[in-house]
Amino acid sequence: MDNPLFLTGQPPRFDTVTSEHVVPAMAELLDRAEAALDALEGDTSPTWDGTLGAERAIAMPAMYAWGVVSHLLGVANSPELRAAQEQMQPRVVSFMMRMGQSRPLFEALRTLRAGPAWGELSSERQRVVEKAIHNMRLSGIELEGSERERFNAIQTELAELSTAFSNAVLDSTKAFELLLTEQEQVDGLPASLLSASAQSAAAHGHPDASAETGPWRITLDYPSMGPFLQHSTRGELREKVYRAFVTRASAGECDNGPRIDQTLSLRRSSAELLGYDTFAEISVSQKMAGTVAAVDSLSEQMRTVALERAREDRAEIVAFARETTGDAALELKHWDMSFWSERLREARYSFNDEDLRPYFPFPRVLEGLFDLTQRLFDVTVEAADGTVPVWHADVRYFRLRDSGGNEIATFYLDPYSRPENKRGGAWMNDASERERTTDGELVLPSAYVICNQTPPVGEQPSLMLFREVETLFHEFGHALQHMLTTRDDAQYSGINGVEWDAVELASQFMENFCYHRETISSISAHVETGQPLPAELFDKVVAARNYHSGSAILRQLYFGLMDMELHHRYDPASSETVADVKQRIVSRATVVAPLPEDRFLCSFGHIFAGGYCAGYYSYLWAEVLSADAFGAFEEAGLDADGLGSKAIQETGLRFRDTVLALGGGTHPTEVFKAFRGREPTTDALLRHRGLSA
Repeated sequence: MDNPLFLTGQPPRFDTVTSEHVVPAMAELLDRAEAALDALEGDTSPTWDGTLGAERAIAMPAMYAWGVVSHLLGVANSPELRAAQEQMQPRVVSFMMRMGQSRPLFEALRTLRAGPAWGELSSERQRVVEKAIHNMRLSGIELEGSERERFNAIQTELAELSTAFSNAVLDSTKAFELLLTEQEQVDGLPASLLSASAQSAAAHGHPDASAETGPWRITLDYPSMGPFLQHSTRGELREKVYRAFVTRASAGECDNGPRIDQTLSLRRSSAELLGYDTFAEISVSQKMAGTVAAVDSLSEQMRTVALERAREDRAEIVAFARETTGDAALELKHWDMSFWSERLREARYSFNDEDLRPYFPFPRVLEGLFDLTQRLFDVTVEAADGTVPVWHADVRYFRLRDSGGNEIATFYLDPYSRPENKRGGAWMNDASERERTTDGELVLPSAYVICNQTPPVGEQPSLMLFREVETLFHEFGHALQHMLTTRDDAQYSGINGVEWDAVELASQFMENFCYHRETISSISAHVETGQPLPAELFDKVVAARNYHSGSAILRQLYFGLMDMELHHRYDPASSETVADVKQRIVSRATVVAPLPEDRFLCSFGHIFAGGYCAGYYSYLWAEVLSADAFGAFEEAGLDADGLGSKAIQETGLRFRDTVLALGGGTHPTEVFKAFRGREPTTDALLRHRGLSA
């Protein structure tokens, strides 16, 4: 009991958890869970408490501990933790498959659905039971003998491949560095990048590094790579960084190519065992879209608009570069596009990302975000640093309170990039879910909000890129849906049970406030003068919002179409290869083909090491919902009357009480209609993206 991973029901002991705790804790917790499942299977009853309620109680201690391990793997990765996780992962997968394939539980659920007790269940619980039956079928419950053995072996292997894929991307990302030692090598780089790259060099073997004299360390982590490709005047150095980025995890021990082939083959095989033609059919059967045809319809509608705009975007960039250089025959390479796109944006709107940075010191942005949350949803965020253990000194801890001062949720915030042991990107995950236990105790939800923004330099706070501000708002939107739920069953509280293609609604909705004048005034304060972002600069930001939006949407569609093609139309058993599939999508969804050596799929963690396999389209699908939802605030007078108006307050509370509160117990279409009064349309998205006719 001294093992901190046994401490279910309280904040994890990140100050004491080590890799040595993982194997003994998980072995013991899984032993207990398996014994409890044996007992339940011998005495099931066709009731909520006798099926899904009992299943939750059995699995929760082991899954809570495994959640802590998985979280640490993402934010504090180490060889020792990897080894422990890899040792226990097969047992975890095996246990979850056993629960998903429990014949007594399956029969009890079917009896519950068909019996007199069905009418006594709430509509939310009925929906969860229906989904549980469907998910058990997808877990192989109806397979027998060798087919079940094969299916289970596939699930174990897929879990191992996913972890290995993610680790390979992390390893290959941190293995690259471009050390710059001469002033001419950093020509064009903004002061913020010089400071950050010198600080990185100082932490990696060059203790005397400074922003003024170097050396400067450039990495493939986005806060380093992104500004470098935008601003470096040295084309040969941009080329080196770009080529390294698009070939990550594609060679040597980190080569994810074979893992991609294995993953796609195994997913196809598992789908066929379950009676589906493709893995994509399984995926959409669990989502709001419902069919691959519905996904294809939206994708094609957006592709035809975006492709034409993207061609215009590229032509503008090329023409500008030729005019600026005086070289009428100039041909831009892949590593030139970000550089010249940024130069054109600067010329057109008279500002760049670095001009905005000083206005967005992280503490001010955070304060403004919390103020917006209070005004929209009538909840208060208060700092609670030091009250719970954390995994890194940069991590913050907060509590949410309702208008009566009652604590309703907590969350951790890990804001800064740490490429040496923290995976890239940004995400929200649950530390605990809201639920009322059998003895009546209410467990409050807790979230992890993880970003990878520019770290502080010296005594100066983190000065955020505008896209980093948007990312913070995005992930906090996820957290709000997790924390402001009012449902008391963990199976559908927060984002649990929400269809994957609707789960981005709340997050993308929050991003819209980054282009709202009153909000920007509250989240900006120049790091030296304290003045908010000037009105004329804000107007330029809004004007530039849809700068080359066609290219941005086409890039998103490229990823989504590739994902669906690989999981629906590609047959791994055929003579066609993944490279052939990629070329087919390239011809439909790019203006200029990628480099021949481009291996972006080898680092496409969303679909090979995350939850977006045959579901990457979800970002676009949910953006339709989020844009339409934000349209309700626009119609209520957001710009004219401001956040303090009665109409906006009423709209905010209605959003809280529907989208943020109802969880997965209500179909997302019904949730949206409860908020908006009608089904969603694409009108607002096309307008927000500047793509309306």
